[in-house]
Amino acid sequence: METNLDMKVSPAQSRIRLDRYLSCQGVCLSRTKIQEMIAARLVLVNGRAAVPGYLVKPGDRVQVTPRPEARERPGLEAEDIPLKIVFEDEHLLVVDKPAGLVVHPAPGNYTGTLVNALLHHSRQLSGGSGKERPGILHRLDKNTSGLLIVAKTDRAHAVLAAQLEARRIERTYLAVVWGRLPQRSGTVDAPVGRSAFDRKRMDVTALRGRQAVTHYAVEREFEFASLVRLKLGTGRTHQIRVHLAHLGHPVLGDPEYGGRGRQVVRQFAIGRQVQAERALDLIDRQALHARNLEFRHPVSGRTMAFEAGLPDDMVRLVAHLSEKP
Repeated sequence: METNLDMKVSPAQSRIRLDRYLSCQGVCLSRTKIQEMIAARLVLVNGRAAVPGYLVKPGDRVQVTPRPEARERPGLEAEDIPLKIVFEDEHLLVVDKPAGLVVHPAPGNYTGTLVNALLHHSRQLSGGSGKERPGILHRLDKNTSGLLIVAKTDRAHAVLAAQLEARRIERTYLAVVWGRLPQRSGTVDAPVGRSAFDRKRMDVTALRGRQAVTHYAVEREFEFASLVRLKLGTGRTHQIRVHLAHLGHPVLGDPEYGGRGRQVVRQFAIGRQVQAERALDLIDRQALHARNLEFRHPVSGRTMAFEAGLPDDMVRLVAHLSEKP
């Protein structure tokens, strides 16, 4: 999309979600991309920013402005970046993504991503998420490691996307968090949305948030930290990191949500501060790993279950935390 669009909603189009309305109006982008544009305030309704779920009314004026950087984006290139492939057939791949690898190109970061690596590995990837995200069904933050599904065909992508939307793809994570949780298991049901103060951060917010559900269970407790298993009930951006920070137990090493820095270490007794600082020295990212993935194969229908062991930095961290003072 290279030109501005200025549309007026007709009576026949009343009570349609804004993102669906745009997808029917010649905006040649995936629903996900349209939702991203709405979130970036590139879509206005009657001169004001709206949300993807806004129900359009007859007479509404909808204006769409393309991203300024759209014409400057380079084409995607295949790059010989090592991949740890857990499973592959003609329909999909399951990849164990290392921490530090961005999933897909974005402004200021068009090379060195998982997508660039996938283009080198496979000649066939789905187009269901748009030209800039071939094969990508869901994502992990740059500094979160673990399992991802990659679709090779549009049919596989559509079936897997439907499973994801229906919450039939089970994703389980392991995280090392600061402190000991008050309960061994529980559920966080708190809406997550874009921060009003920093567009790069997410917050628990009732005004701008969407429902977000995270189930947790403590696997091991240490002197000043815990190893926690987490299962997603929804899949919001930064959901696990935001929910754990909301509980007062941020992911160890997370610089955006209170898991790194002197203020974290100072909460402990003097005797524990040296150990806490050493823990931070052992990992240069948030200690969060997507360990388990379970879904139905989009063609055969059989249940697929995968597990990725902890990466070396988290293994060293857990070993350190297990040491007696």
